[in-house]
Amino acid sequence: MTDMQSDPPTLEQPFRFFDNREKYLLFVTTTSEKPVTAERIGHELDFLKPSPPALRLFDAGVGNGAVLSRVLREMHNRFPTVPFLVVGKEVSMEDTRLWLETLADRFAEHPQMVVVLTNLFYSEAPWLEPNNERNQDKLEWHDVPLAGANAHELGQDIGKLGELLNHGWQTRSSPVTGNPVYINPSVLVLYREDQSFNLHNVIPKKGRFDANYDLIISAQPYRSRTSAEFKVDKILEPLAKALNVDGRMIVIQSTGHDPGMEIIRKVWPLEEPFATPRHLLINTLKKALSNQSDRHYTIEGAGDDRALFTYHMHALPDEIGSNIGTSTLLAAWNAAVYVAQIEDDRMNEVLKLGTYLDATRSVLQRHGGLWFQDESFVIVRRS
Repeated sequence: MTDMQSDPPTLEQPFRFFDNREKYLLFVTTTSEKPVTAERIGHELDFLKPSPPALRLFDAGVGNGAVLSRVLREMHNRFPTVPFLVVGKEVSMEDTRLWLETLADRFAEHPQMVVVLTNLFYSEAPWLEPNNERNQDKLEWHDVPLAGANAHELGQDIGKLGELLNHGWQTRSSPVTGNPVYINPSVLVLYREDQSFNLHNVIPKKGRFDANYDLIISAQPYRSRTSAEFKVDKILEPLAKALNVDGRMIVIQSTGHDPGMEIIRKVWPLEEPFATPRHLLINTLKKALSNQSDRHYTIEGAGDDRALFTYHMHALPDEIGSNIGTSTLLAAWNAAVYVAQIEDDRMNEVLKLGTYLDATRSVLQRHGGLWFQDESFVIVRRS
């Protein structure tokens, strides 16, 4: 999941769920969501048809890099001699720093790779340029060749980028939504210096960049409660326009058809956080993309056999029984409210009562654990 830079205005207190690092980090470390999501994305690599000079990938919300680093490992396994251009959008300075820490090993194993980090909006990031003319003049473009030749040296080079991030990835809260938006529009281009000659036609230059991605990852890029029209207009349609011919964009979101949602409804019986099941989203997207006279798109993998997949909370077999430990209950509760995107003020009222642990315990005992269901579909640009 990623930042909500494009969320619409509300009359209530702005939703700032993704600012809570503790919930996010606990969720990441106590569930299999990241590796399972990466595995689902990896299935799309079978269908890619990269053409020179590089296989081009865009991640619409890198987060801490746990998914993307796994995808890049599989890409290297399938395309070991093909140059990669990897563009990742992330507004969080903390997540961007964590993602950078995963890159040294990737550059060591796959030297012919260019990695681009940006904090631009969804409608800007694939093209590495702000839409607003004033922001175009403010754009900070950093081209950084890495001098290292092995993982240790490359890691040292990357570790020196902290000051650049401290300035380029500063954010402020949107007065409309409360969500973080960039202060300085920034692009950071990384590649191995000893590969710069071979990567000359892959390294993007400021003001001269066509998107044309072979693969776009769009995993949980929006708040679940927003409308299908908003999700399509502000996020999915702009991303689809960045696809190359035969390019594929995989969209992943939560369904709520799982024990995690049972926990939520034991506490908030009328809660409906997942407003746009994939078929509604697909129909809305088809209408929007049908207006593209110069492009043709199809939707694949929308059937349940390909669309649905699950991930689990990590727990030892003897942890889920008649006497579940408090740490396990808290991890399960955190995962449930994280996926359902419950606001802090609503949670605080429930935490005072203490009954949320009883609700969590009963669901875990009933199912013998905790799991969540996601759904996916793929947008393909045709010639």
